[in-house]
Amino acid sequence: MPQLMINGQSYYSDSPPDTPLLWAIREDLRLTGTKYGCGLGLCGSCTVHINGRAQRSCLIPLADVPEGALITTIEGLHPSHDHAVQRAWVELQVPQCGYCQSGQIMQAASLLTRAPNPTEEQIVEAMDGNLCRCATYSRIVNAVKRAGEILREGLKNG
Repeated sequence: MPQLMINGQSYYSDSPPDTPLLWAIREDLRLTGTKYGCGLGLCGSCTVHINGRAQRSCLIPLADVPEGALITTIEGLHPSHDHAVQRAWVELQVPQCGYCQSGQIMQAASLLTRAPNPTEEQIVEAMDGNLCRCATYSRIVNAVKRAGEILREGLKNG
């Protein structure tokens, strides 16, 4: 039974070792913010952070989750859902249908951890592979820029 550290809490999964992390998150733990999209790692809907790095949870069998890894889902990104990316998403009204948004937000948050003032080119490159069937890509890019501004403002004021 693998132990998983998800959103700061320890969980045990009795799922088989070849079960994708996505299914342990959604089915075993009932954390349904992480979405199933394609099951092939091509759409990004299932993006979570593993040790701070954006990963496609549909591609990672439980057996391959590093022991002691810190896994963060959309539910754990910020305790009050007030992460700079989440704030920018609301401010700029990014979602249309919203299905892909948790993966988009997780990917953007990972980018901003590495590059708090990304260029448009860096944003597009980092977000490549996170698909939005509603094609809100320009709003997504603008929201990532805005989230970077919010983070930098917080550093100045904090």
